[in-house]
Amino acid sequence: MVLRLLGHGVKMFVKPSIGNTGAISAFTLMEVVLAIAIGGILISGMMLGYIQAAIRAEWSAHSLAAQSLAVMRLEQARAAKWDRLAYPPLDQLVSGNFPMTVEVLDIPVTGTNIAYATNLTTVTTISTTPPLKMIRVDCIWAFGSRGVFTNTVATYRAADQ
Repeated sequence: MVLRLLGHGVKMFVKPSIGNTGAISAFTLMEVVLAIAIGGILISGMMLGYIQAAIRAEWSAHSLAAQSLAVMRLEQARAAKWDRLAYPPLDQLVSGNFPMTVEVLDIPVTGTNIAYATNLTTVTTISTTPPLKMIRVDCIWAFGSRGVFTNTVATYRAADQ
């Protein structure tokens, strides 16, 4: 042991790092392997979290683009002429005027990753007195191997509006 004086009469004993036997303390092989395994699990968990977040962000972009296509088709249907007071009465708000369409989703495209969506427009007469119709648009789109999804918007419309 080494004795050092720190001042004011305080003594400190310092133990040398190498003992009399010459052995140095260190980690065992089991501790190193366990630390590497824990580190690997943590890093792979973080990577999977980032990958899942990217997949969810891409799904959200597809869903928002499909919703925009559905709303666009709904606005087209709402703009159709339906005038019962005209002579002859005019009703362009029928399902036959809005055929099924296949359109490209408005998402960033690189190479061949174009995504398509199908719009189905249904016009249903709810009431004749007062005149009221329901417009429903289903936008059907696929997202990789996760399946097919549908965004639906619906509204009511009266005549002469």
